[in-house]
Amino acid sequence: MIRLDIFSDPVCPWCYVGKANLDRALATHPDHPFQIQWHPFQLNPDMPPEGVAKRAYLEEKFGGKARVDAVHDRLREVAKAAGVDMNPDKPQRMPNTLDAHRLIHWAGIEGRQSPVVTALMRAYWVEGRDIGDRATLADIAAENGMDRDATLRLLQSDADADDIQARDRDARHKGVTAVPTFLIAQQYVVSGAQPPETWEQVIAELAAK
Repeated sequence: MIRLDIFSDPVCPWCYVGKANLDRALATHPDHPFQIQWHPFQLNPDMPPEGVAKRAYLEEKFGGKARVDAVHDRLREVAKAAGVDMNPDKPQRMPNTLDAHRLIHWAGIEGRQSPVVTALMRAYWVEGRDIGDRATLADIAAENGMDRDATLRLLQSDADADDIQARDRDARHKGVTAVPTFLIAQQYVVSGAQPPETWEQVIAELAAK
């Protein structure tokens, strides 16, 4: 098996598209060599714990309603081309994703990491759920085979928060500046929401070696 380390954030639309493209390639090559591990990278590490109103936040960040509308229209086009359901206007909150990353970490311990990552992205980008809300995160955990009550207790504590933040800082220190970023075999870096064809080529090259 070959390690495929993926740095991402569930509120990153390109991460959602990038994961969908990777999943399509892996489905075409069920004998792929990858052992996937997801790693934390917060797009907005200084976001208040309760989050903020998403639309107002984006309009301030991008410079007005028209600019945000244009970005959202582009996201819809890209998502549709990738076969991804996405409604950028659906989420009403821009959450702090520290707790979401803690959930992803715990899901990895239980062997449910990729399904939980998918569920978090879908919950946010398709269903508009607030993935900064701990009860919502516990529900998503339960929907993916994890114990809801145990997850909620962990979320209500500080368990692994320092570790997640340290891993985020370490990723930045090592040169990760945007997500998604893919690290293949701890040697080769692939950045951005690459199309399935790129991953199929990578898989073919690895098989040839």
